[in-house]
Amino acid sequence: MNYDEAMEYIHGTLKFGSKLGLHNIGMLLNLMGDPQKKLKFVHIAGTNGKGSTTAFISSILMEAGYRTGIYTSPFLQRFTERIRIGNEEISEDDLADITSLVKKCADRMLEMGENHPTEFEVVTAIAFEYYYRMKCDIVVLEVGLGGRFDSTNIIDTPELAVITTISYDHMDRLGNTLPEIAFEKAGIIKPGGDVILYGQHPEVEQVFEKACTERGAILHRIEFSSLVLHEYGIDGQIMSYESYDRLRITLLGSHQTNNAAVAIKAAEQLNRKGYRISEAALRRGLLNTKWAGRLEILSRNPIVIIDGAHNAEGAFVLKKALDEYFPGKSVTLIMGVLSDKDYISMMKTVLPGCKRLFAVTTDSPKALPAAELAKAAMHYCKNVQISDTIRNAIDVCMKTASSDEIICAFGSLYYIGTVRSAFGL
Repeated sequence: MNYDEAMEYIHGTLKFGSKLGLHNIGMLLNLMGDPQKKLKFVHIAGTNGKGSTTAFISSILMEAGYRTGIYTSPFLQRFTERIRIGNEEISEDDLADITSLVKKCADRMLEMGENHPTEFEVVTAIAFEYYYRMKCDIVVLEVGLGGRFDSTNIIDTPELAVITTISYDHMDRLGNTLPEIAFEKAGIIKPGGDVILYGQHPEVEQVFEKACTERGAILHRIEFSSLVLHEYGIDGQIMSYESYDRLRITLLGSHQTNNAAVAIKAAEQLNRKGYRISEAALRRGLLNTKWAGRLEILSRNPIVIIDGAHNAEGAFVLKKALDEYFPGKSVTLIMGVLSDKDYISMMKTVLPGCKRLFAVTTDSPKALPAAELAKAAMHYCKNVQISDTIRNAIDVCMKTASSDEIICAFGSLYYIGTVRSAFGL
């Protein structure tokens, strides 16, 4: 099997749908020799912020000298972004070789009368096998959807379970209230484990407290009262947190200082478990953290910023950042969303006061057509235009932007990668 054949097989498994549950992934991995049982993990769940938190923790571990596997989703530009060791993506040859093994085991499952694994189950199995073969010291593992029945939750008790902010998303799968959604995320809490929890609404925290009590896990709640933001600008931020003075991060937005604080607490807890992460490594790790597509500056003249905000909370964070970083500036928006997202709530938050909006159709089977998006947007923005392509929207914006204008593309991670590619990234 070569790389193209591997990708054809992986994407071909989309026809098996997306089924929450651990039976399939458990059987597949068992046939592969259970590579996940030979690895150590930091397991990260949450509605927003889990990607950035994954990036911070991974970077700290890398700077401390650990061979760190990083598993994230979705990808922005290349499928191989999802499976990395440090800054290196899985090679096409390794991906093809391991996919061949996974396919043989999946075929064996069919012979046994079992269901074929879904795409996410196949990719997760590939990742576990790769990290095992490459002898990773630790893997920072981002949950795909929810937690309790997510394929990544097949692992035993991790070194740490980290839970970021909980908000409304994927309600069709996870529940209609915050406690219901939190219950699904709490599924990653394992017996006797340590849990790092981003401080949030009391009714949400109670769900995690109960889960920890029932499973004999230790809850470490992160408060942000000691966090002080000294400076911020489009080149980064300087913050202090507890005993750490003037830490520098390059990720933008006040929410990222909170995510950095969570990563600091995770590093401290790992140190208590025998890891060796010095303050110097922690500082370098925070400074060197990169996370593409999240309040990322692509151009300075004019300023072009992209953000993968795709739900109400993400939209609120984006609007807050635009107001803080670019006060008094005119804002042109390029927006593309998936049809199953709460795009009306996003529009209510981000669109009022904008100079103009370009509606685009994302490259996804679940994309909301640009014409439908534009029709809804007219209630919140006076100047709404439909663009035939994402590239055309970018070109028009770049040619017509005034000197005091900010261009911001947002709404879905599924098209942010296309925007990055248009800028040669």
